[in-house]
Amino acid sequence: MHKFQVGDVVRTRKPHPCGNDTWEIMRTGVDFRIKCQKCGRVLLLPRPKFEKSVKAVISSVGEGS
Repeated sequence: MHKFQVGDVVRTRKPHPCGNDTWEIMRTGVDFRIKCQKCGRVLLLPRPKFEKSVKAVISSVGEGS
């Protein structure tokens, strides 16, 4: 299981109505705040729903240099 961090960019299984499927994580914890990379919409999702919706981690802050 991946440990998500603020600043990570993830791809979701279903696209946003704007057509984009990449999101930046803005807050972690019990709820996740994520921001659409295309239109800037911010969503607040409960952790279980967020973890089920993530298909892949595109870029991670903790990868080093």
